[in-house]
Amino acid sequence: MKLAVLGAGAWGTALAISLSSSSSHQVVLWTRNPLHLAELDSQRVNKRYFPAFPLPQSLHLTSSLCAAVEAADLVLIAVPVSGLRATLREIVACGKTVPVIWGCKGFEVDSAKLPHQVAEEEFAGITPCGVLSGPSFAQEVAQGLPTALTLASHDAGFAQSIAAQLHTSRRRVYTSKDIVGVETGGAVKNVISIAAGISDGMGFGHNARAALITRGLAEITRLGLKLGGYMETFMGLTGMGDLILTCTGDLSRNRRVGLRLAAGDSLPSILRELGHTAEGVHTAREVLRLSRELKVEMPITAAVCSILHDGISARLAVEALLNREPKIENY
Repeated sequence: MKLAVLGAGAWGTALAISLSSSSSHQVVLWTRNPLHLAELDSQRVNKRYFPAFPLPQSLHLTSSLCAAVEAADLVLIAVPVSGLRATLREIVACGKTVPVIWGCKGFEVDSAKLPHQVAEEEFAGITPCGVLSGPSFAQEVAQGLPTALTLASHDAGFAQSIAAQLHTSRRRVYTSKDIVGVETGGAVKNVISIAAGISDGMGFGHNARAALITRGLAEITRLGLKLGGYMETFMGLTGMGDLILTCTGDLSRNRRVGLRLAAGDSLPSILRELGHTAEGVHTAREVLRLSRELKVEMPITAAVCSILHDGISARLAVEALLNREPKIENY
């Protein structure tokens, strides 16, 4: 299959490397920046994200989105949520109808829309679409380590067909019809991961982290069900699985943001030195706004927002969270 991976950041590069390892796929990786393309092409390595992983010789590179799309049987969008709408518009402008799946996780800033809602507005049902998500650190995908993902689409036949072609012994791909649940889990877990980083950074220990992950899953589930997701989705790879990975793994960018916040560093300096997108920072405010509109209780999310955007210290926000009145445990 001919695949176009759009976005040469960490996730896009990891997918391109992984997919290029299969002789059954011809893969092209698109970067918007011609200077970045020249660097990738001359050095055959993405120095910013994966300096230890050479790009396969079979991987083609381009800075022309239309050239990438024109030759593709399937397009995989691996840009941040903030760039999804613009990328979809560019695909439409190229004039070719091609199936599209995306791997970004978050809510669009200001609209609080999930990626599939953005796609519905820009594509208006003209092509099969879906989301690829799950517990997957980009570095481990690039290394070829075992990973399990979920491909969700309203078109079950499309999801099953694409999953079968992307599936390998090291990349297990499940299918789902629950796009809302899959995307909600992928978005909100980044916010909870920031909270987990704060907890770990303050030395609260493993007990506190386990409690936070569990109650964080409750928040994800409450919001996801209200939006129309399925309970079983939140107990699976794109809910519980992705949450556990992001809250405990040292490769998690959002967790690293939390660790630095606990140390008293300012958010601008953290993001500047991180050098990568931490989707939870931009998603947190949209999640909180949506939860208030839908009357969904999300105290962990509220605490994270107060730290990120209201200038409340991590210690004060955590103390307020811990001092909440006891109540019945439920979802």
